[in-house]
Amino acid sequence: MAKLYFYYASMNAGKSTTLLQADFNYRERGMTTMLWTSAIDDRAGEGRIASRIGLAAAAHVFTPDTDMFAAIAADRAERATGCVLVDEAQFLTPDQVGQLARVCDDLNVPVLAYGLRTDFRGDLFPGSARLLAIADALIELKSVCRCGRKATMNLRVDGEGNPVAEGQQTEIGGNERYVAMCRRHFAEALSGGTAPLSTGSVGTG
Repeated sequence: MAKLYFYYASMNAGKSTTLLQADFNYRERGMTTMLWTSAIDDRAGEGRIASRIGLAAAAHVFTPDTDMFAAIAADRAERATGCVLVDEAQFLTPDQVGQLARVCDDLNVPVLAYGLRTDFRGDLFPGSARLLAIADALIELKSVCRCGRKATMNLRVDGEGNPVAEGQQTEIGGNERYVAMCRRHFAEALSGGTAPLSTGSVGTG
């Protein structure tokens, strides 16, 4: 039986790189893949998944209104889809996560979803919360805080590197907007216990 996998991490953990490597592995074995990414994050260009190390691939784009099951089922009717890979999975709606579970259960096609677990306040994204609840396998991709500990949190910063504690849950950015941190330094930054951070050290996922 096909499984739903959730690969989660903080920023700068190489989620897109890992997805593109998995896509390559499937295609190298002669299997057909279907890639998806969110319309919200178009930094690499609409319908494109790109990693920080230069790998890139074209992808289908989902919005909150996309019926993931219907789209994947239609694709599978035309070709033997071997695997579905979803980047920026935190932007899926809970219903769309359920649709991806149906892809596994009803179509017997594995789904590999990659995304952030929490936002800049340390709260779960709705899509990530649902993936954590129903995915068959949870795999953590690790990043490192500036102190050397595992980074699990995503600190949002302003143009001067000052921590940001308020705002919309979704604000697209990379090196200039987010820093991956351990829980301790994340809490200290939000409480004003650390100096402004250099945005030059920030990475994207």
